[in-house]
Amino acid sequence: MGVENGDDDYTQDGTVDLKGNPVRRSKRGGWTACIFVVVYEVFERMAYYGISSNLLIYLTEKLHQGTVSSANNVTNWVGTIWMTPILGAYFADAHLGRYFTFVIASAIYFSGMSLLTLAVSVPGLKPPQCVESDVTDCKNASTLQLAIFYGALYTLTVGTGGTKPNISTIGADQFDDFDPKEKGHKLSFFNWWMFSIFFGTLFANTILVYIQDNVGWTLGYGLPTAGLAISIMIFLAGTPFYRHRVPSGSPFTRMAKVIVAALRKWSTPIPNDPKELYELDLEEYDKKGKFRIDSTPTLRFLNKACVKTGAKDPWMLCSVTQVEETKQMLRMLPILIATIVPSTMIAQVNTLFVKQGTTLDRGIGNFHIPPASLAGFVTLSMLISVVIYDRFFVPTMRRLTKNPRGISLLQRMGIGLVFHIFIMMIASLIERRRLGAAKDHGVVESGGQVPLSIFILLPQFVLMGTADAFLDVAKIEFFYDQAPESMKSLGTSYFMTSIGIGNFLSSFLLSTVSRITKKHGHHGWILNNLNASHLDYYYAFFAILNLLNFFFFLVITKYYVYKAEVSDSMEVLEGQLRGMAPAATDQEESRRR
Repeated sequence: MGVENGDDDYTQDGTVDLKGNPVRRSKRGGWTACIFVVVYEVFERMAYYGISSNLLIYLTEKLHQGTVSSANNVTNWVGTIWMTPILGAYFADAHLGRYFTFVIASAIYFSGMSLLTLAVSVPGLKPPQCVESDVTDCKNASTLQLAIFYGALYTLTVGTGGTKPNISTIGADQFDDFDPKEKGHKLSFFNWWMFSIFFGTLFANTILVYIQDNVGWTLGYGLPTAGLAISIMIFLAGTPFYRHRVPSGSPFTRMAKVIVAALRKWSTPIPNDPKELYELDLEEYDKKGKFRIDSTPTLRFLNKACVKTGAKDPWMLCSVTQVEETKQMLRMLPILIATIVPSTMIAQVNTLFVKQGTTLDRGIGNFHIPPASLAGFVTLSMLISVVIYDRFFVPTMRRLTKNPRGISLLQRMGIGLVFHIFIMMIASLIERRRLGAAKDHGVVESGGQVPLSIFILLPQFVLMGTADAFLDVAKIEFFYDQAPESMKSLGTSYFMTSIGIGNFLSSFLLSTVSRITKKHGHHGWILNNLNASHLDYYYAFFAILNLLNFFFFLVITKYYVYKAEVSDSMEVLEGQLRGMAPAATDQEESRRR
């Protein structure tokens, strides 16, 4: 009867249209809706990386900042860019919903890009041209000039804070977990999502960087601004096709209630039978389009929050589902911590890696390669690796492991972490070769060009892209997948938070190592003159840091417990690989009725 009435066409995951009405799979969502989201991301990433990829060069050549200060200003800004999504996730999950949070933030983002384009275009908003070899001898930018430039940059952090945690989540929301076919599409979504990101990045790291270095910063920043405007229009054009989730209240408040309730009942014994714990009726969750979660033994202390003591105060009594949602968010924190160090390594691509490139021979005939363009090889490597992973590696591993993903998300992340160890070892050896050539040709003190091709840096850029295909894709999918259904934006912000903290850690380590290595009359590892520096030691230090972090990752993943699936779609997909068909869960049967 349900099929005759078309009821089977309605999504079962609680998604609605903008007016709050249930939606049909045949009318909204799926890859049709995702096309708009993915194309948006191509143009938006072109805009963002059009600024960030070459920012270090602008700070040193136009604002006359030194190596450490310019690198730290880049990583501090990038760190803030990736930290503000926590606030954007809060407003999306608690108040405005993902769609409206995204639209408002996009307007702020565009205003920041427009102001930044003016800041690099109007002569009075930047210091005069300087030809001194040591930028510290040049005239500094005025307070007003710096205020406008950094004001524009940090306006971008507010805008991206609302767009970053919501756009990928909006994309993933277009697939219904209760439909095995759509669940299968979602397993590939994040691979192609990252593919779109790096496609836009490739254009920024090649074409836009060349324009900025050889044509002018006005056009070089004006094009990303126009690209952002196009991306916003593309996203808005897809509005009739999107599925949406209803805001479910502040995730921070819900989690705080669980922790406070557990602490207030710290001496209360937990019953052995989970059925004695407080929980709402299944119909209550179905009515609100939410999901009930069974009690688990992990982080057992928090179960005290749902022990019945007669009190009805929400700060004294929480449902089992609310407790389990809190557990899910807390269980991911050690994984987030383990991803901070590799995020610090990624921060080197647009800072020290680019700075190295400025010291090398960049000529190919009459053409000079912009140093920041080498980041395009990170993108190319990542694009190729994602396609190989999705089309060849996953099908092969599926046959061996019977896992619909091929390997688990944590295993995929672990492979990426191993890559980071080798990347920094190779970067250290390459830098040692560069320093040796500088010494052999007598350009150590002068800081002159080292007669080696810039392409000797290629291995560290290419391997970074391969590492991203494993680690970054797995990170964003892991934090989205493992977050509770009502906290997906907050879960996605974990991915961005790790990148943000990683950039701040990069600034801290760079300043600290630079300061410590100059003590007691020593020359120092990191100077404005890279030919007289010792980046090889610094990169070796990073290799050791990555190795220690990998051991930490192995320990925490040993004890990590994946959350239970809200539907049987993964079991269906696994069953298809094994030739079996599992039974549906109770809640899924309830939704179908």
